[in-house]
Amino acid sequence: MAVSSCSFPPRVFNAYSSFECRSDPDFSGTPAGEKPRIGSNRRVTASLFCTGGGGLSSLIFRFPPNFVRQLSVKARRNCSNIGVAQVVAASWSNGPTSGYPSSAAAAACQAAAASVPVSDGVAVVEGCIDNDSVQIGDSYDSKTSFLSSDGSITVHAGERLGRGIVTDAITTPVVNTSAYFFKKTQELIDFKEKRHTSFEYGRYGNPTTVVAEEKISALEGAESTLIMASGMCASTVMLMALVPAGGHIVTTTDCYRKTRIFIETILPKMGISATVIDPADVDGLESALNKNKVSLFFTESPTNPFLRCVDIEKVSKLCHSKGTLVCIDGTFATPLNQKALALGADLVLHSATKFIGGHNDVLAGCISGSEKLVTEIRTLHHILGGTLNPNAAYLIIRGMKTLHLRVQQQNSTALRMAEVLEAHPRV
Repeated sequence: MAVSSCSFPPRVFNAYSSFECRSDPDFSGTPAGEKPRIGSNRRVTASLFCTGGGGLSSLIFRFPPNFVRQLSVKARRNCSNIGVAQVVAASWSNGPTSGYPSSAAAAACQAAAASVPVSDGVAVVEGCIDNDSVQIGDSYDSKTSFLSSDGSITVHAGERLGRGIVTDAITTPVVNTSAYFFKKTQELIDFKEKRHTSFEYGRYGNPTTVVAEEKISALEGAESTLIMASGMCASTVMLMALVPAGGHIVTTTDCYRKTRIFIETILPKMGISATVIDPADVDGLESALNKNKVSLFFTESPTNPFLRCVDIEKVSKLCHSKGTLVCIDGTFATPLNQKALALGADLVLHSATKFIGGHNDVLAGCISGSEKLVTEIRTLHHILGGTLNPNAAYLIIRGMKTLHLRVQQQNSTALRMAEVLEAHPRV
């Protein structure tokens, strides 16, 4: 989310202008400066949401491993599993006095920022193109803008001064369409030959859905996010897209049951084998990496249902040394309590049905990471389907606006319970 340094007087929204859809993301690899634009192209980097000290804005709580295990056992009897999971979702390698990711995570944050070109501020205005329907103000400094905290990001990212639908509405409009028109044949030809950018078909993208994706990217510090019809859709498409036929994956014993069923019964039909280890068994992971050509390590952290946390930074370094990708399902942590990408993971996945949606009225899943990896997944997703309906995307956007408040409430409850457990360890 950036704003250009172009200097010209602010213009107000035209109340009578029609909606204008933002351009479909161009994954051709052409440098950004060479691609034509019809709207704003917004890229979110991790650095935009880093504090001056190199850490991310949300607090990551740290507890020793034995406390995590004790808390997990007590949680099943005394409190909400998910509430506790949000608190214990942390990297054990954090410094003893730090509330932020370690120096390695900060370095990953800076590396992610360096990989994506971005200007200072909030909304991109390329080439200072005049558009009477767009309101453009002064440049914002990324450290002092209203997007300086996770709470502000959940409310405004992807929308305020950066939405690809031109309207003065505070809420993002729901664009209910399955197809998009081109003004003339030449415009269609230009689109196909990548001289013109536009949406093409509902399964390939939608303006409302893009807002939800960019809001999640902002929270995760990711280059790109793909949102789908459910968390299982995100998991299965990711596995099929990134693991080749005859490949090998490593996963953990404690994980969502349907994910295990897919890995153990469906993937073998494609010649894909799997090693299943305990979430804490780093030696088992290293052994599997040495014995097999492992394409992907996929685990939840915190896990479902026993809330066990994986040392993301440690396993990421180990896997990367063997050329293995790391995908973390952070559903129980939410992007506010755990920044898996900053800790070294290649991809982070969420069942947005849970905390991101927040109201038990929508199914959705999302996966965030580098544009290269997400593009591979997106290509298969466009073939298989599993597209999120624009109305459901709107519910995800609405749910995210209060995500920080719900997470803060759960964190407070879990911290109070942690104090009780610490005072009465044998209860």
